[in-house]
Amino acid sequence: MDIKTFGVVGAGQMGNGIAQVAAMSGLEVIMSDIKTEFIQRGLENIKKNLRRSVDKAKMTDQEMDAVLKRIKTTVDIKEMSAADFVIEAATEHESIKFQIFKDLDQICAHPVILATNTSSIPIGRIAAQTKRPEKIIGMHFMNPVPVMKLVEVIRGLATSDDTFKTTRDLVVKFGKTPAQANDYPGFIVNRILMPMINEAVFCLYHGVGTREDIDTVMTLGANHPMGPLALADLIGLDTCLAIMDTLSHGFKDSKYRPCPLLRKYVEAGRLGRKTGQGFYKYRATDLS
Repeated sequence: MDIKTFGVVGAGQMGNGIAQVAAMSGLEVIMSDIKTEFIQRGLENIKKNLRRSVDKAKMTDQEMDAVLKRIKTTVDIKEMSAADFVIEAATEHESIKFQIFKDLDQICAHPVILATNTSSIPIGRIAAQTKRPEKIIGMHFMNPVPVMKLVEVIRGLATSDDTFKTTRDLVVKFGKTPAQANDYPGFIVNRILMPMINEAVFCLYHGVGTREDIDTVMTLGANHPMGPLALADLIGLDTCLAIMDTLSHGFKDSKYRPCPLLRKYVEAGRLGRKTGQGFYKYRATDLS
């Protein structure tokens, strides 16, 4: 399948990162969101990332301008009708994703593959919202998208071989490394990662150690590049909680029970870096 125009639904930290790598690979990109302010914020983040690359001599000003010119933005999801391949990168809530896929199924031509960047929701449940289950696939990018090399490619029960091959080839075109996962809640990365983060929150909750000591133990003792609590702040505590809820609901196993402290922080609006406070506090300069 010849893909020339790539659609991204959602301009948040994952969506704008995906739009950036797609445009950098030479594709025309349509990036949509429900509000102009979300679009502008996403574009500013792309410009900031590209400017860093220019400053580090990894690309020229002309190359940066060319990438930006390939990104078209809109608040009208119907403009996804011009895309040859579309990925949904909305917030990690089933009802929102389900509605987006119902809309895209009506808007996009039937040959178009519809991918989701979900980090935990089973692909089969998303595919069931459409009349093209064979063309629905998971394409789970890691955060931050321009930097991280891995993309989990998740097949649903009905996902066709052609859909999988096209998606895998697209991941390679983006300069990423694909890893295939089967369709279970959390797939591979988050089925392993999120219980670790959740257990770190339990350690804080039970007073086993301070946030700094818990993160130091894992960075220096386990050679992780970032401690689990700092990583949770980067991911977003609301996203961590949503994934743990999906794992808990999907497996009905108490080991996936979200820590009450994690839920308490989310309910208080302490979502991590994106709100300026999670397990740690962040200054504006930390978020740039």
